[in-house]
Amino acid sequence: MAQNIYDTPAFFEGYQQLPRSLHGLDGAPEWPALRAMVPPLQGLRVVDLGCGLGWFCRWARLQGAQSVLGLDVSRRMLAKAEAFGADIGISYERADLDTLVLPPQSFDFAYSSLAFHYIEDLSRLLASVHGALVPGGRLVFSIEHPVFMAPREPGWHVDAQGRKSWPLDSYQMEGPRTTNWLAEGVVKQHRTMGTLLNTLLRTGFRIEHVQEWGPSDEQIAALPALAEERERPMMLLVAADR
Repeated sequence: MAQNIYDTPAFFEGYQQLPRSLHGLDGAPEWPALRAMVPPLQGLRVVDLGCGLGWFCRWARLQGAQSVLGLDVSRRMLAKAEAFGADIGISYERADLDTLVLPPQSFDFAYSSLAFHYIEDLSRLLASVHGALVPGGRLVFSIEHPVFMAPREPGWHVDAQGRKSWPLDSYQMEGPRTTNWLAEGVVKQHRTMGTLLNTLLRTGFRIEHVQEWGPSDEQIAALPALAEERERPMMLLVAADR
């Protein structure tokens, strides 16, 4: 089973205080860019892989999705998602994305936000998602950028002139990386950009759009701390069609 760090009390409590937990999709600065990749959802069958607190599930229903299946390994996350209120068109299920098997051609659209970097066998998961989409169906996901996932501790380096850099630690060496974020011992799976995109292609997806996300001028004006995210890409956003 994938590491279920989100059910660790200290991690879960810390996660609840993040802007994306408190304010939903609007609290995630990358959301406008992700939203632009999402097709019209009216009448579509949607699956959210790693749905967390269910913010996207509820948004998809407001956009007219026929049904939304939210999958997550965390019992705490799913309980909180369900506590937001029942919707006959939304169902939440506990599932380990590392072993997930989806029914063939059962969805029109698949979505995942910041979950794929926890998956050890991403090729297997993408194959399952590809088979579960109807021809012409779309997958949109965000993932921690491979550059962001391979920093030389402690991350940012500031030289004598105050210039910042993000030295990399064995970028070409793929595999688990252990970090301390909200809790100690969080394990994520590092892959190079080439491996990630080629895995999508080998699985049968057609890559439609790739964005190495960075904040807009307007976002930095509203929240100056986001300017740091222009120093190196933090997130990678991808849209791929079956």
